[in-house]
Amino acid sequence: MRTKSLLAILVPAIAAIGAGSVQAQSLDPACSQSYTPIYSIQGSGLSAAVTGSVTTEGVVTGDFEGITAASGFYIQDTTGDGNAFTSDGIFVYTGPADLVSVGELVRVTGYAHERYDQTTLNGSSSIGSAVPAANIIHCGTGSVTETEVSFPVATTDYLERYEGMLVRLPQALVIAEYFDYERFGEIVLALPLDGEPRPYTGTAIDEPGAPALARALANSLRRVTLDDVRSGQNPSVLRHPNGDPFSLSNRFRGGDTVQGVKGVLGYDFGLYRIYPTTGATYMAANPRPSPPTRIDTVQVGYLNTLNYFLTLDYPTGNPLDNKCGPLLNVECRGADSDQPLEFSRQRDKLLATVVGIDADVVGLNEIENTAGVDPLADIVTGLNEISGAGTYAAIDTGVIGADAIRVGLIYRPSVVTPIGAYQILNSTVDPRFIDTKNRPSLAQTFKVNATDERFTVVVNHLKSKGSACDDVGDPDTGDGQGNCNQTRVLAAQALVDWIATDPTGSGDPDFLIVGDLNSYAKEDPVAAIKRGADDAPSTVDDYTDLAQTYEGPYAYSYVFDGQAGYIDYALASYKLATQVTGFTIWHINADETDVFDYDTSFKPSSQEALYEANEFRSSDHDALLVGLNLDTIWGFGGFRPPVDAPPMVNTAKAGAAVPVKFSLNGDRGLAIFATGYPRVVTLASCSGGSSDEIELTVSAGGSTLTYDPLAGLYTYVWKTQKAWSGSCRRLELEFADGSTNAYADFAFR
Repeated sequence: MRTKSLLAILVPAIAAIGAGSVQAQSLDPACSQSYTPIYSIQGSGLSAAVTGSVTTEGVVTGDFEGITAASGFYIQDTTGDGNAFTSDGIFVYTGPADLVSVGELVRVTGYAHERYDQTTLNGSSSIGSAVPAANIIHCGTGSVTETEVSFPVATTDYLERYEGMLVRLPQALVIAEYFDYERFGEIVLALPLDGEPRPYTGTAIDEPGAPALARALANSLRRVTLDDVRSGQNPSVLRHPNGDPFSLSNRFRGGDTVQGVKGVLGYDFGLYRIYPTTGATYMAANPRPSPPTRIDTVQVGYLNTLNYFLTLDYPTGNPLDNKCGPLLNVECRGADSDQPLEFSRQRDKLLATVVGIDADVVGLNEIENTAGVDPLADIVTGLNEISGAGTYAAIDTGVIGADAIRVGLIYRPSVVTPIGAYQILNSTVDPRFIDTKNRPSLAQTFKVNATDERFTVVVNHLKSKGSACDDVGDPDTGDGQGNCNQTRVLAAQALVDWIATDPTGSGDPDFLIVGDLNSYAKEDPVAAIKRGADDAPSTVDDYTDLAQTYEGPYAYSYVFDGQAGYIDYALASYKLATQVTGFTIWHINADETDVFDYDTSFKPSSQEALYEANEFRSSDHDALLVGLNLDTIWGFGGFRPPVDAPPMVNTAKAGAAVPVKFSLNGDRGLAIFATGYPRVVTLASCSGGSSDEIELTVSAGGSTLTYDPLAGLYTYVWKTQKAWSGSCRRLELEFADGSTNAYADFAFR
């Protein structure tokens, strides 16, 4: 055991540059006795090198006595040993006592060991044993210059060498995470990867597997938690990173920056933490956005309601508990029955969001799915009270599926009119779509009142990553895509195949997929949707990810574990993508701390007073808005027998003349095809769905086009070639009005 006396350290401490100094010295004889230096106790490993009863000495750098989270103070050797791998600081646990002040030079006798993985001096081997006042001797005063720590660090445990030491973070760091801010006063500060605005989830930017995992590792080397040193839930005064109390006039958002953080670096609850000793320089780099300006004459919005339930959530054991869902037997969500302000607060924020987004059709998810309860009617009533009678209406679906929540649609009757009945995608329609995991998808076609143009909105909410799918053989494979990835992939494939059948009978190729896909931009389910029903890229059934197109690779709508990305989507079909005039993600939620949300559980009155009846933190997901300027198109009505649309594969004899019948909503003349169409594309394989024999062929010397006014059908007699025997071909149609996405697949024998 290395020991040294006060006289041995006094001269080098005063002479050391930037290390520390002793300004005054006690004459207490105990202060001249030998002791074990802090750096010897700490050692160079992850746990204490010296354990058991020891006496050590240092200057108090952080006095956190009497505060539940720490209940003690930190001391640091005034000179250190010059070894970059050993810490010069240590934590002293004193329980509720108040025994020292910052700047005091003290001798402490205690029991050295790991307490919650932080090297600590306790009164005994028990982690709850406080060092008594008699074991703390005041030997004078001194100071320690903080050690500068910059990111990225080399390894995930690199900060261990600074455990217990006074440090300063010189870089401008982004406020990346604030999930535990209102409960525990914690904020994650991070240095983004070079050239990026903030940390991003691995699969939001990079492909699953090694690239995404490398990003996640890199992010972990660039972050630290800023802690207010209190563990009590929802403190009455929240500490802003600038050191002042958090308030409506002194708030922060994700993406804002903090520079020059100074405090003691400790370790608790599995994380390295900075316990601040003074305020840092704060910059509001990401101010709150105004409501989006109107993009075009028709706008489609999407938002997450954060579990909008009219049936309140009762405590476990209450007779009214578990009364939600279609069978009135599942747990309710959303506002709590024992929190009288929660529902009205949630409703006010939700209504403010819908009004602010100013959309003509709005897809919603996480709304109550209980028999006899109509959350959409309640939302519409509230909106119409604000905007005027009849401004909004809802697509009345009743309960959908068996889950506690479902998706829904509301719209403005003055702008659009629903055409035909809504349709539902569930396990009955396609067994690949497991509706006990995914919420059933909802499709509805709308007509623009001013132009009669049609488009179909499909609202989705796929299986989350939050719980396992081991029961269906779909575990987390460790590639960064989380739980249930294949469940989401199959649902995505079922979705685009279903849409390809035009389930609502719209006769129009304009489809907009919106919703929470619980998949980041580079994950497999998103790729499956973008490839369309033929599962091939760069073809006429592809979908365009509007977030990537309009906001680029660093788009985000959601923050999880201090990393941004988006799992909320607007994907436009091939033809509709050309009619999109704008897209925005309204950042009203993901960047806001929970202290602003409707939940009042555990919040003291001072936190409740921060609530405002506005759109900010109405949910944990940001809202989306799409602008549309729909072309006047003829409206392809789908193929008629004997030809079947994908995913069906038609089988025919090579060399036969196949009558391809379809409608265009009336007689458009015979010059209906775009230049170069119809065209035939060779396929590598006939890998579509089931096959169907062409029931009828005709005799023809060549391909011809006719129109039957009585049936309202075009017939294109397609003369195939005998040389196509044994091959797979696709007949693609594109029309002179610019509409596309009409094709049929054939296997020739």
